[in-house]
Amino acid sequence: MSVFEAALGRIFTNPSIAVAAVWISAATSAERPIRVIRRTPDRITEFGAGRFLSDTIMVDIQVSDLPDPQPGDLLVIGADSFILQGEPIRDHERLIWTLDLRPA
Repeated sequence: MSVFEAALGRIFTNPSIAVAAVWISAATSAERPIRVIRRTPDRITEFGAGRFLSDTIMVDIQVSDLPDPQPGDLLVIGADSFILQGEPIRDHERLIWTLDLRPA
């Protein structure tokens, strides 16, 4: 394990940064407890001459915690449920998934 991976592990266990969640596979209904860093950035989408501002829900998850997320998988954070939409994206180092979610 590299120093960078160890630092990421500490970040994801910090209760001020990451929260507990449960991942549920759409294909097999398998469940797995994980830790996520939740982000809710605004997104501007252009359509013709119009620009639309929309809320988004994104989470970062360590690849070591969730090796193969798939579109349609369910993520439960507290009392909120979300569905993974689109393809998961990994960072340059291949250590973190960024998932785009929508409310379930």
